[in-house]
Amino acid sequence: MDRQHHGNMPYRQPSRQQSRQMSVDPHNEVRVIQQHYIGIDVGTGSARACIMNEKGDIVGLASEAIGMWQPETGYYEQSTTNIWRCICDSIKRAMQQSNIDANSIRGIGFDATCSLAVFREDTDEPVAVTGPKFDNQDGNDRNVILWLDHRPVEETKKINATDHNLLRYVGGQMSIEMEIPKVLWLKNNMPKELFDKCKFYDLTDALTHLATGNETRSYCSVVCKQGFVPVGVDGSVKGWQGDFLTAIGLEDLCQDDFKRMGGVNGVNGHYFTAGEKIGVLSDKAAADMGLVPGIAVGSGVIDAYAGWIGTVGAKVNLKGDSISSDFPKNHVSQAFTRLAAVAGTSTCHLAMSEKPVFVNGVWGPYRDVLIPDYWMAEGGQSATGELLKHVIETHPAFNEAYSVAESFNANIYDYLNEHLREMQEKADAPTISYLGRHFFFYGDLFGNRSPIADPDMRGSIIGLSSDKSIDSLALHYYATMEFIALQTHQIVESMNTAGHVISSIFMSGSQCQNDVLMSLMATACDMPVLIPRYVHAAVVHGAAMLGAKAASTDNDGKSEALWDIMDRLSKPGKAVYPGKDEQEKKLLKTKYEVFLEQIAQQKRIRTNIDEAVKGWKR
Repeated sequence: MDRQHHGNMPYRQPSRQQSRQMSVDPHNEVRVIQQHYIGIDVGTGSARACIMNEKGDIVGLASEAIGMWQPETGYYEQSTTNIWRCICDSIKRAMQQSNIDANSIRGIGFDATCSLAVFREDTDEPVAVTGPKFDNQDGNDRNVILWLDHRPVEETKKINATDHNLLRYVGGQMSIEMEIPKVLWLKNNMPKELFDKCKFYDLTDALTHLATGNETRSYCSVVCKQGFVPVGVDGSVKGWQGDFLTAIGLEDLCQDDFKRMGGVNGVNGHYFTAGEKIGVLSDKAAADMGLVPGIAVGSGVIDAYAGWIGTVGAKVNLKGDSISSDFPKNHVSQAFTRLAAVAGTSTCHLAMSEKPVFVNGVWGPYRDVLIPDYWMAEGGQSATGELLKHVIETHPAFNEAYSVAESFNANIYDYLNEHLREMQEKADAPTISYLGRHFFFYGDLFGNRSPIADPDMRGSIIGLSSDKSIDSLALHYYATMEFIALQTHQIVESMNTAGHVISSIFMSGSQCQNDVLMSLMATACDMPVLIPRYVHAAVVHGAAMLGAKAASTDNDGKSEALWDIMDRLSKPGKAVYPGKDEQEKKLLKTKYEVFLEQIAQQKRIRTNIDEAVKGWKR
């Protein structure tokens, strides 16, 4: 296996002549063209491209909205044809922003949502994922089942009923968001003669396939979302677990050494850790992108993992007020103390460890998915950005507040934060948190991902009144932020109790701009929260670092260690520290106890009610 170089083996940094392209202008003067790397981030709603220079600066950034189809309730589909067009358009616009020379591009890295992409094995054409014909004869090339698609309910139950040992490595049960339940749904619903011709990819691997023509898969994709157990872990011999696939009814995929899923590493397939060079940009892909063929393409990662790459490598001065680029080189062990919180509609929490750490309700531990021989754990909140949006927009005072915010040319979140400060001043309150001291909001409206891992969890409120004013809206909004912060504390506490050593949180996403939420997070968790330089582009910045790693590959197949690239190219940001008010800390500690009581009470009530209606029929 071509593994990332790290540890004590020497890495030969390319010379200036090797690392920079030399050209001669009409006056016979030698000109050095700066190197650039492209990062591609395919999220749920858009594809983004960033151009990063050799200092780690983003010099071009563009995005395109991706098409999404919902043929039925709970079904979400996309098209790799549409996604590829959006990627190519984004690259061209990002290149044009700073007039980047296509000859300066040295590497390309991809990240994407953990969605299932389906192609024909014989023709490499997209296979539609919606019946009844499951073909694209009518122009339906929607061959992607999105991560949030919830069609395989029964398939997921069947998989988890096996209680197979590999489920230990996905938090105890496989999520409906993962890809194996979706493959099983296709087998149960697709004509057999068509299913037998299908090959399956994680979306990231589908994109690197379109870029290079290679069938190489990434460990990040298959280990985190497809039930692949790296060779040597718990006696795994081939990675794919044939007894598991047979037990759930996917014995077809075991044929030809699992060829339709990517094969066996070193036998009929290849698997790489993050950023390892899997090939070069093909002539066709280069023409589509407006680039030149032969550019190094790195093994891709799931989008949240690109957020880890794009944030936790920053040099940090926890005694000062900022993250500085002037500190001595980071050591990879520092990553073990840093939780990457990749926030958007939902939030993913990623932590690395030297040894495997099993945490109930947290996916993983996953070996080799980012750095060889190290382990990743993935917790998460089912809804954070979406939860804030839902609570605000369903309150009776929303329209009034939105109109006022517009009149001040402010977004609703900034307006409500300012309104909370005004309420604090009016009440002569010591902190904003004091305003919500008798209001208790538990916000698992969309179920719980971590650490309870219960999709049936729901929300609850103690302290509800008949107030319909903007003050009430602001209080509900604050309580939602408090819930997000307290649940983050619960996730960190669960991970540290199990063996992690997290002592700081590295955020990314638009929630970083919410100073009230970030301060609350730091105080509730009693640890610094680090905000990246590129708040809106941390994920795609991480993808560009994958391109830099691929480009560093020498003739012997060795490449610069990913952590060294992160250390070299990560940009300084700023730190938010826990509040110093001891009374506020005491308040939040007490509210955390109530938070835990609300969880226990909901579970107890639900069990009692289920027992009361057991066997009740019309």
